[in-house]
Amino acid sequence: MATELTASRPALADPGYQAFLVLRTVFTVAPILFGLDKFINLLTDWPRYLAPWIDGIVPGTAQQAMYAVGVVEIAAGIVVAVAPRFGGWLVAAWLGGIIISLLSIPGFYDVALRDFGLLVGAVALARLAVRYAPAHGDPGEVAA
Repeated sequence: MATELTASRPALADPGYQAFLVLRTVFTVAPILFGLDKFINLLTDWPRYLAPWIDGIVPGTAQQAMYAVGVVEIAAGIVVAVAPRFGGWLVAAWLGGIIISLLSIPGFYDVALRDFGLLVGAVALARLAVRYAPAHGDPGEVAA
């Protein structure tokens, strides 16, 4: 029985599983930390990253919009932690929205390019999760 259980779990020596764990950890921790920072603006003045046209659409101030962004980012990090197959796509879509906002603000194209790299990483996480985090069954079970 122990041999069967071990054979169905991914080995930490598997490079694909290592990549999955790294991406899952980063896309859990980073959105949660960045989301929390939207409430204190320690890393940067987040409202300046909100495109003026988006600020004109959403109710309230740019800082209040950042509070909502923070809540979404924290939720996205939690979803990645518990359901990376879905969470990876959620983070990728969220990053796509951020990229659109950044591309409409002159001077933020470099940040948009960085976020595109993160989007690709989130897609890679979602794809690896198909193999290493099956939707049903034992969380350690590797999909065939």
